[in-house]
Amino acid sequence: MSKKHGPSIKNSDQYEALLDKGMSKEKAARISNDPNSGKKGGKAKDYEERTKKELYQKAKEVGIPNRSKMSKAELIKALRNN
Repeated sequence: MSKKHGPSIKNSDQYEALLDKGMSKEKAARISNDPNSGKKGGKAKDYEERTKKELYQKAKEVGIPNRSKMSKAELIKALRNN
């Protein structure tokens, strides 16, 4: 049974499932609000295959602080741990 989360949560069932798995509210909301979330067959490149500029843009979308001072390796680590 889903709870009311208001209009900011697009996929309430997925949001609740992610919270039950121990994810933070912010990360669960970000994943459940992604229009491609839950679809199979994703073909995203590994972080190591992306350019630093691409990683920076992704970090910006996610809201990682101090990203402008990070190296490519640091951006990858921050994205994986966020």
